Amino acid sequence: MKPVWLVLPDPFSSRLFFDTGIVDHLRSRLGDRLALVLDEGEREWSERAPGVRVIARGDLIPARVPPSGRIRRRADSWLDAQIGFYPLSLRQNLRNGFNRERMRPGHQNWFLDPTLAGPLPRWHVFDPPMTRWHYGRLRYLPAPLLDRLRHDRPAIVLANTQMHSVVPFIVGGRRIQCPVVGHIASWDHTVGKGIVSPHLRRYIVQNEVMRDDLVRYHGIRKCRIVVSGWPQTDVFHRRRPREDYERVVRDFGLDPARPIVLVMGNTPTNAPFEARFVKRLVTWWEQSGAAERFSLLFRPHPRDRQWQERFEPALSRAGTAVQEPSFTDLDTLALLLQHGDAVVANAGTILLDALVNDRPAVCVLYDEGAPEGESWAWKNVSGEHYKSLIESTAFYRAERFEDVTASIERALAQPGELATERARVAREVVGEIDGLAAVRVAEAVVTAIQ
Repeated sequence: MKPVWLVLPDPFSSRLFFDTGIVDHLRSRLGDRLALVLDEGEREWSERAPGVRVIARGDLIPARVPPSGRIRRRADSWLDAQIGFYPLSLRQNLRNGFNRERMRPGHQNWFLDPTLAGPLPRWHVFDPPMTRWHYGRLRYLPAPLLDRLRHDRPAIVLANTQMHSVVPFIVGGRRIQCPVVGHIASWDHTVGKGIVSPHLRRYIVQNEVMRDDLVRYHGIRKCRIVVSGWPQTDVFHRRRPREDYERVVRDFGLDPARPIVLVMGNTPTNAPFEARFVKRLVTWWEQSGAAERFSLLFRPHPRDRQWQERFEPALSRAGTAVQEPSFTDLDTLALLLQHGDAVVANAGTILLDALVNDRPAVCVLYDEGAPEGESWAWKNVSGEHYKSLIESTAFYRAERFEDVTASIERALAQPGELATERARVAREVVGEIDGLAAVRVAEAVVTAIQ
């Protein structure tokens, strides 16, 4: 029986595949055929799947190569910067206007840096030959990867299809004629988070909008796309008892008998003025009397490595708490969203998660203390995938600080005010929430590789 390599290239994909049960379902269906391909920094995830074979990515794609391969690798890397993954992705973004408002030279998010579009004119005629080279037989591939592919002849499953780091597996799979299945990692990835290879056997997406995006923007035939639903909502589908929530809240040093407002952070790249917002919110909470009525629990973004500095005003006050960033706490997030009293966020999937869990939500659409003309917060919700969400009335909009505080008070006083619209938007964007999306992902994988 053909081995199956599950390539987990980043912590978000690993969290999704482990915490929603996709890995367990695949292990149940595939048994000893399943192997996990993990980066060194991701190896701790293997502890969640005892008995499953682990292949270190570094053994397949080593950092050091023999002298005979260095010239080819260097040439391939140079060409890739001119006509490869990021040039193709940026050309697509610029042509279709994806995240146009957020783009700026030197942006830390490379999908938002227009200088990476490469030197060629942005005429569409150049894209097909660039794509053929990018996924073609002339690409350099490390000898260990090729040797292992020839030996195992595996089916390859990509937990995140749109990453530069998975390109060798796509190219290698084509060269050895191994079936490759790609999972599109999130609802916003089809419109601005990188090109999608047209050479995969099957594509797994979360909703019909994403399927239409793959057809329209990436040239994928509809018959090769499976809609699974949102695996992350499987975690939310299972109701958690209130006692578990109260225990977690006490662990944060907060009183579970009081209402708790969850303030969800964004990355320093997307929200460079977030520290000023945190400081002003905590100051208002202390001075307005709100501290007598509810608590604040801040949840920094998992990628925020500056969180202690950015959330410092909330670290040492009674009635406020800051959750340490983590990629492994999806169950805790579910508890908070099922029982917390209100959510404050700028953008990201967390805003949609709040609506799915029927939490009153405040969307912050301004930058606290930013120079005039800056609009990072608004740009974060300007992407194509946000249109149906931002045009809805499922949450309160805050375009100044006074809107934030008024909306928090309103959300706590009238938690059911926007419930009907929250449910409508959740159905439109997420689809049916039945707790079986992870099962459907596993079934789509197994069916595709048979």
